[in-house]
Amino acid sequence: MVDINFQQLGLELGSGAVIGGVIGFAAKKVAKLIAILVGLELALFKFLESREIITVDWERLTAGFVQASQDAAAGAPPSWVQTILSTLSVSAGFTGGFLLGFRRG
Repeated sequence: MVDINFQQLGLELGSGAVIGGVIGFAAKKVAKLIAILVGLELALFKFLESREIITVDWERLTAGFVQASQDAAAGAPPSWVQTILSTLSVSAGFTGGFLLGFRRG
């Protein structure tokens, strides 16, 4: 019979949820900031290209994104997946908290 300590399990789930919520909230704020910076950069490139100050090779720029997505799709799961599976109780709380923090942020 497996002896389950519910107090320890609750502590792990709760602390994981709090940490996940904080990180999820921060991740959404950082993602918004990065999206704004990338958008401004692309708009600046387009403006400078329209004034014939620079020349942008848009085909090479988008080819890098396509190659990165193909590499990610073809790869095997990394070894950190085993680590996450071994700490499932903390991971479950963290995931719930992260999603809640990301949505509320």
